[in-house]
Amino acid sequence: MKENEVEAVNTINILHFIYNWRKHLFIIAITTFIISSIISFTIQEKYKSTVILFPSTTSSISKALLNENNFKQDDVLAFGAEEEAEQMLQILNSDEIRTKICEKYKLLTHYEIDSTDKFKRTKLYNEFQNNITFKRTEFMSIKIEVMDKDPELAALMANDIAALHDSTKIRMQREIAIQALRIVKKEYLEKEAEVNSMTDAIKTINSYGLYDYESQSEVTNEQYAIAISKGDERAIKALEGKLKIIANYGSAYVSLRDNLELQRKQLNLLKTKYEGTKVDVEQVLPQKFIVSNAFPAEKKSYPIRWIIVLVSTIGSLLLAIISILLIENIKSIKK
Repeated sequence: MKENEVEAVNTINILHFIYNWRKHLFIIAITTFIISSIISFTIQEKYKSTVILFPSTTSSISKALLNENNFKQDDVLAFGAEEEAEQMLQILNSDEIRTKICEKYKLLTHYEIDSTDKFKRTKLYNEFQNNITFKRTEFMSIKIEVMDKDPELAALMANDIAALHDSTKIRMQREIAIQALRIVKKEYLEKEAEVNSMTDAIKTINSYGLYDYESQSEVTNEQYAIAISKGDERAIKALEGKLKIIANYGSAYVSLRDNLELQRKQLNLLKTKYEGTKVDVEQVLPQKFIVSNAFPAEKKSYPIRWIIVLVSTIGSLLLAIISILLIENIKSIKK
């Protein structure tokens, strides 16, 4: 027998089987249809609100806005890529945001969880995860979806979660920035005090008449040689006094002057870091770009009753057919 003929015979057998059991299958289908329809109407309706947002690329305001070297790299208007999207998901899934939302909207009561239940927190978090989801889209944006029986509440929670992302991330960054500011400020003030001390020391040397070691030393030596050649005792004594000052304080002056220049450069670098860190502590930038805010849904999103009824009916028919086939095969084997 050819393959096509075998397939035709099998099809005829299946149709013949269904026809023989048509009454039973029809009763099962109708019964399942009625029961699933009733059950679908007992399921609590839920409304979905969605927020779509992109992460930003900027974490440090000072680097993005005040540092010329990094200005092109940290564009405050650029959307974040995969790394920033993953970081945003981690923050959205944090305990801090979940706890704040649960407390603000009293979700323990809202989800009708017994407050005396010893597993109340586990049940609350399970309900939270079932009704509130965070997904990364193919365009590297983040979608916040909130399902709830109250459409107004669903929209409020979705928008609040988006807002809490910023406050949570900024709080985390500020904690580090404050510690960094303390360290940089301490180093800056110490360096400033060192520079001021060295400046005062140079001023003291200046008060003795030494302002420029190299030029003064050269000019004084030339004048001293001329005075000796002329035999000018008065000039010689005056110049000897100047040469003595140069000899006593010259090396100290040169050392202080050169070191002071180096320390001033380091002080300027520390001042730049100090001012930048201070900006990071005191100022904030939005950490996200909101594409669309959530609004109260006008139509329910769950349950989709016709899908429940259709799937239940088809599933029961398939299960019935398989069960009947097993029963008939068992009977034939026994015979």
